[in-house]
This record gives sequence, C-alpha cells and structure tokens, in this order.
Amino acid sequence: MTLDPVIYPLGEDGLLVEFAPKLSMQANAAAIACRDDLAALGLEGVVEVGSTLKSAFVRFDPFVLSHDVVEGALRDVLAARDWGAVEAPVARRWRLPSCFEGGFAPQLAEFAGLAGRSPADLVAELAETPLRVLALGFAPGMPYLGELPAHWDVPRQTALTPRVPAGAITAAIRQIVLFAVPSGTGWRQIGQAAWRGFDPDGSGPHLTAGDVLRFDPVGADAFAAHMAAGGGLIPEGAL
Repeated sequence: MTLDPVIYPLGEDGLLVEFAPKLSMQANAAAIACRDDLAALGLEGVVEVGSTLKSAFVRFDPFVLSHDVVEGALRDVLAARDWGAVEAPVARRWRLPSCFEGGFAPQLAEFAGLAGRSPADLVAELAETPLRVLALGFAPGMPYLGELPAHWDVPRQTALTPRVPAGAITAAIRQIVLFAVPSGTGWRQIGQAAWRGFDPDGSGPHLTAGDVLRFDPVGADAFAAHMAAGGGLIPEGAL
C-alpha cells in the first residue's frame, strides 16, 4: 500500500503528519509507528507526541526548539521508512472480561441482525479477534478499537442513545468504542466490559494506541466478581 504523508502546522507549537485522508489499518499503523519514532528522538523541548486514527503529531516549546528544527526532524523521520509497509508496534496485550447477556447488551440482537449474523456468532467472532487500540479520543482514556470484518460495517444510529455506562462496548463502522465515561452515543451497545473506565487519579493500567485487546466473554456472576475485585484490564496470558 502506498501512503503519501502530508505535514500540517498546528499553531506556533505543533506539527501534524497525516498519512491518509481516511482511516485504514495501514495508515493507523504508520501513525503509531511515527509517534514512537518521534518520541525516540528525545529532542529537548518536545513536550508531547501522540497519534490519532491516521495521523501523528508533535508539540514543542517554541522558546526551546524552532519550528524549522522540529519540521526538519520530522521530515528525517518520514524519509527513513516505507510507511506503506510498516507494521504497528504492539505496546502491550490485554484481555478484558465482558458480558454479552441481557441488560449488559441491550442492542446486541439489533446489531447482529444488521450485520447478518446471530448474536452468538457475533460475540464468538468478537472474542476471537484481537483488536488494536487505534486511537484514544472523544473522552479521556476512551479507546477506538479495530478493525473488524466487513459485515461489522454497520452505520451509527440516526438517533442518540441518551446514556451508556462506563465500560459499554459499542459498535459501528467496523470498530468498537469502549466507553471510558458514561455518555450519550449513536453507537449501539452490544456488551459491557468489567472495566471502571477512566481514572483521573492515574491508577492504571490504561490503554494506549498500539495496545492489543481481546474481549473475554463471561457470565453475569463472573462479571460481578471481576468488578468486585476492582475490574479492569488483565495482561494477556495471566490467569
């Protein structure tokens, strides 16, 4: 796949490099890898590097680093790789106990019908699919996960669900959004993860772009037990 990255200024203290005009898994892999390459430079004066679904960005202190120096370093990073072939670095692998029964999955049957699958088959497929954290967005610590097979390309609802809870597993357009805070949404809730969402006190672990997550279907009792023990992410391979 050929990618043609374009650099854009972000005010006086930032630069953004966009790898494609729309999301693809390759553009996302490039964005995450570029983020890591920029961070590895260790430039004094860089205050933040990050990535979006299809872009990477760098923010710097213009009193320490000039715009020209940062842009030159960014161009050197871009010249060093074939971004159309790069693989996304895998930061960490996690699993997350999740329930897809009854009130935990109020729109699972509706989504499954739109996807042309049975609810059981849809959940089994989700459980078997390791999902890359594509980006964090919309709310603090809120991951967008993907990409799922083509039959998951179900559009968002035309109306909002007034509120889904933290930990809601919602689906649309071949992606999963795992809600970090209670919120209204146009995405359909197909399950509930045993996860308390964003913790402003910083007691992790927290997901980051490049992590890989697998949902682990459990019954209501196991879900409650995991939540009672604190809830949250489990390193892949741990008991």
